[in-house]
Amino acid sequence: MGARLRVVLDQLAHVVDQDQAWAALDLARALVDTAPSGCDVEAIVPAQSEAAVPGLAAVHRLSLARRELSASWQMGIVPGVGGGLIHSASLMAPLVRHDRVHDNDQTTVTLWDLRAWDAPETLTKSAVSWNRAMLKRAVKHADAVVVPTHSIGARLAEIAKLGERIRVIPGAAPSGFVVPLDAAARRKALLIPDRYIVVTGRPATIEAGFRAAVAAGADAVVLDAVEGAEPRLAEIAAAAGLPEARARVRPALPAEDRAAVLAGASAFVATDDVAAWPWRAVEAMTLGVPVVALDTGVHRDVVADGGTIVAQDDIEDAVVDATGSGARRLSVLAADRSRAFSWHGAGERVWGLHADL
Repeated sequence: MGARLRVVLDQLAHVVDQDQAWAALDLARALVDTAPSGCDVEAIVPAQSEAAVPGLAAVHRLSLARRELSASWQMGIVPGVGGGLIHSASLMAPLVRHDRVHDNDQTTVTLWDLRAWDAPETLTKSAVSWNRAMLKRAVKHADAVVVPTHSIGARLAEIAKLGERIRVIPGAAPSGFVVPLDAAARRKALLIPDRYIVVTGRPATIEAGFRAAVAAGADAVVLDAVEGAEPRLAEIAAAAGLPEARARVRPALPAEDRAAVLAGASAFVATDDVAAWPWRAVEAMTLGVPVVALDTGVHRDVVADGGTIVAQDDIEDAVVDATGSGARRLSVLAADRSRAFSWHGAGERVWGLHADL
């Protein structure tokens, strides 16, 4: 007898996290493509949402829009959802009491990062509160909590009593993430300099990336800067010896713009030390950009031998090598490592997870 896997797609009309929104769609497509014989996929979506995922067996549209649904599910109010096998690519899920043994109901959720616990200053107060509340509900009601790396799983085990319910399923770059044909024009429109490295990280750690740009004789482009962070990042860059004209700070960009910026970089420098899936590092490796990453559990899990992983004090020397004599070698290693991550593989593992449960 077959099974139907019901996937929560909550950010179709109202996007609150760009990365998690496209990850949910990519995973849904992969689940359709990897469905075992006799099994199919249904989408659970908020009101006023359209699920443009080919091959879905059904779309279950709820009566509440995404904002209201988020508040409702946080309080454990889930009218009209129904049971069955439910999987969410985020913490947004109908986490209530159910009977897995007798009714075959399952609810699994995904936690991509632990910023709400380890770096709450990088999120809004409401986002921190919502994430913490939903994890408490997951501890009570989730049959499994999926994390993208073993190190994040280990840290989550310190935060919440989940026991063997923590499962590891990595993410991947967006499907079709390639250098756009008009990459040069996109970089020009974004005022990206000719020679630069891309730097990511929070204000507490990003100075090492700016110092590395100075050492390599390059400008720095910061991606994913939160709103209002530009003045502070400019101050940090200046203190590191990089004047404002050589430090370009950009907010979250659409996938094609990100691909254009990453593809033109001499190196990608990941300075973040928070337990979080490194979306940009995976994208950089996919495009064969030399990667230098701060030595953390996440970077050891994900970047591994696809880049150079070093202590904070050694980032400058590593970037000088990555933008010079080591560039070709690191480019090949990055592209090779990126092949370890695919949404097809993630889809197969999600199906396997629900079969195990």
